[in-house]
Amino acid sequence: MNDKKPVYVVAFVTAICLLGDSMLYIVLPVYWREVGLQSLWEVGILLSINRFVRLPLNPLIGWLYKKMSLRTGLFIAVLIGALTTVGYGVFKGFIAWLILRGLWGIAWSFLRMGGYFTVIHSSHDGNRGQLMGSYNGIFRLGSLAGMLVGGILVPIVGMQNVSLGFGLITFIGLVPIFLYISNQQVTEVEAHPQEGTLQSRIWTKGVIQILICGLWIALLQAVFSSTLSLLIDRHYSESISIFGLIMSSTALAGILQAIRWVWEPFLATKVGQMSDGAKGRIPLFLLSLFCAAIGYFLIPWELPIYIWMLIVLFVMVTGTATNTLMDALAADIAKTTSVIAVMTTYSVVTDLGSALGPMLSYWFVELEHGLLLVYLVSASIYLGILLWYRSTRRLKREMQE
Repeated sequence: MNDKKPVYVVAFVTAICLLGDSMLYIVLPVYWREVGLQSLWEVGILLSINRFVRLPLNPLIGWLYKKMSLRTGLFIAVLIGALTTVGYGVFKGFIAWLILRGLWGIAWSFLRMGGYFTVIHSSHDGNRGQLMGSYNGIFRLGSLAGMLVGGILVPIVGMQNVSLGFGLITFIGLVPIFLYISNQQVTEVEAHPQEGTLQSRIWTKGVIQILICGLWIALLQAVFSSTLSLLIDRHYSESISIFGLIMSSTALAGILQAIRWVWEPFLATKVGQMSDGAKGRIPLFLLSLFCAAIGYFLIPWELPIYIWMLIVLFVMVTGTATNTLMDALAADIAKTTSVIAVMTTYSVVTDLGSALGPMLSYWFVELEHGLLLVYLVSASIYLGILLWYRSTRRLKREMQE
């Protein structure tokens, strides 16, 4: 199957559902008192709990997709996503928000797993990277709108009104699902026959390496997205003058992160397309890891604001590349083993990384120079992943020779 339309539809629906969630990463670290929270550590928990909820649920949802249609799973996701986003504008207090964030975790599991399965079943070896890049790029437009509009409007009209508006918009996602998504069940892709038991064919060294690296990259990406507004707030005060305009730390963080989602559909697609070429994905992957390490090393220092903003944009470019290539590498290896088993596990470990990122960050930020430590350690981890993949690549080349 090589019909691209389902990929674009699922990506668009996912983008709509991300509006409320993406807004929180910009505004909650600054406006946490407005929703009835008592301390910053509660912010870290709320930005992480949706991912922890998904850890036990992803295998269940992978199994459910064997029993139900993609349309049904996405209907469930949009309905829950819309209701939880409305809930951000209705309920206050840590316990209520803990429940809302947990419910959002269920919605995101259905969305993300549905997206992975759609890309894999709509692609072949010559266009999988391109379609994965297009999917990632399009759905991140929801993050663009959520972070940009949320970061600008929340200081003006309040989180309650913005959340209610985003929640009502999310219900629109039900329409394209009904019109364009098949009511057939997700089917497993047959792997190439290999020797050994089924388990040994699936959980190869290559799969394990993908899972470990996926976990760490998801964690490091979550560190950046959850602490950017806090970095601005601590280094450059709450009101910042940019090109003569005075804006809040949340507005600047929203604008900076939104810029990424503007280029994401184009850059992610281009990176994926380049990686589909003869040289493969690994050379580009190694380059993106090296650039990410440099960016994370530079970003925690209090530099002149315009230089610092350029570093932030550089880090976000590397994030687009590493996310696209990591997902494409996972899809490649899943296609040769077991799509549902590998992509379900990949979704679990990336969710674990995304959950640990904000939580660990906000534990350390209370310490003296805590943010500096977080980013320097993150840069070192990027270098470690690079060296691991480089050594694996060299070993494979020597074995072939």
